[in-house]
Amino acid sequence: MTQLPADMAFIRAEGAGEPDVLALARGPLPEPKEGEVLVEVAAAGVNRPDVMQRKGMYPAPPGAPETLGLEIAGRVAALGAGVENLKVGDAVCALIAGGGYAEYAVAHASNCLPVPKGLSMVEAASLPETFMTVWSNVFDRAGLKSGQSFLVHGGTSGIGVTAIQLAAARGATVYATAGGPEKAAFCEKLGAKRGIDYRAEDFQAVLKEETGGKGVNVILDMVGGEYTAKNLKSLAADGFLVQIAFMQGPKVSIDLTPIMLKRLNLTGSTLRARPVAQKAAIAEALVREVWPLIEAGKIKPVVHATFPLAGAADAHRLMEASSHMGKIILTTDKAA
Repeated sequence: MTQLPADMAFIRAEGAGEPDVLALARGPLPEPKEGEVLVEVAAAGVNRPDVMQRKGMYPAPPGAPETLGLEIAGRVAALGAGVENLKVGDAVCALIAGGGYAEYAVAHASNCLPVPKGLSMVEAASLPETFMTVWSNVFDRAGLKSGQSFLVHGGTSGIGVTAIQLAAARGATVYATAGGPEKAAFCEKLGAKRGIDYRAEDFQAVLKEETGGKGVNVILDMVGGEYTAKNLKSLAADGFLVQIAFMQGPKVSIDLTPIMLKRLNLTGSTLRARPVAQKAAIAEALVREVWPLIEAGKIKPVVHATFPLAGAADAHRLMEASSHMGKIILTTDKAA
């Protein structure tokens, strides 16, 4: 590795607002503390929480960088005290609490994962946030198993393309909602048994027909609002509704009867504010259970578009347009 530069480029949010508040700036490199590493960033994922933070609706947790960006891929540039499992020059992708929209970012060593064999840095940057979210919610919390059925809403989002592939690769029957016939067909190409065009179809009616009235075992939802009651009616007995976002709003009015009669489980979680040790346990599970599937080609990263770091505002516009199918990635000159 070359000597570290005196400063770096990063994306500053000049107040809360529309994508135009995102601007390229320069500042000092962050310094890794005990147990952390400094990563020279090649690529960074763009996620919905970044958009919410930009709007002033999802503040960074205490101690986290104000700079946007929750997942990165690159090479270790420096080690903090006590780091023994990584060395300078290692290729990693990592979940971080913030600071990813930059040429350098700090990650806890235990939250770094090796770049899977055969993947580019751009592809690797699409993995940490979505795979850790899906694994912890669908498999840890809801316990989805081979032979069970699963519905994910927003099937062409970063979370969606991950959930479809991972659930299908582990033997579940997968259904996915998406906006329009092209997106619904894309979900089926990824492994869904049935892509449901929510603009033209009622997912509750489709699932009732597909499952013979039994319902699905697990639903992963990012919509909330009016979807909540329909989700509960679409679950099989002892099923799980896992809520990880609420694009239609967090406050709902529901009939509790299906929960009682079918012994349903309503749960959810966020990832960003969880303790480092919990994230480390999820990372270990991914390396053990999922990375072999990626390296065998059974699960493939889906990158819709890349933008240079300076194009962060354009990346956010694309995210908010919801026209993408897969991940949106920012790149630095180290991405090649």
